[in-house]
Amino acid sequence: MARVKRGIIAHKRRKKVLAQAKGFRWGRSTKYRLAKDALRHAFEYAYRDRRTKKRVFRQDWQRTISGVLAAKDINYSKLIHGLKENNIHIDRKILSQLAKDHPQAFEQVIEKAK
Repeated sequence: MARVKRGIIAHKRRKKVLAQAKGFRWGRSTKYRLAKDALRHAFEYAYRDRRTKKRVFRQDWQRTISGVLAAKDINYSKLIHGLKENNIHIDRKILSQLAKDHPQAFEQVIEKAK
């Protein structure tokens, strides 16, 4: 049988890992073992923070709505409860955009929720 050289696939895999670790600091961008470990952590953080990002955005929208409602005579929880009672399905993102960009429309939403 002919001799089989096995380096091609392993070399390709290592090159791929090092390419993904490009821009990391110190040895983690050039040494395979360190790069592999750094990437494992990076992928875990990325997975976690894709979910955290949604949570943070929702909190920002709630703060925006609550801040605008502070000047009115209604609080955030009463607004949301009123919207649910009247079957008005507007999510927090849209409510926050209305509060910032279209105050007249937001006033009408508040009146409907009361």
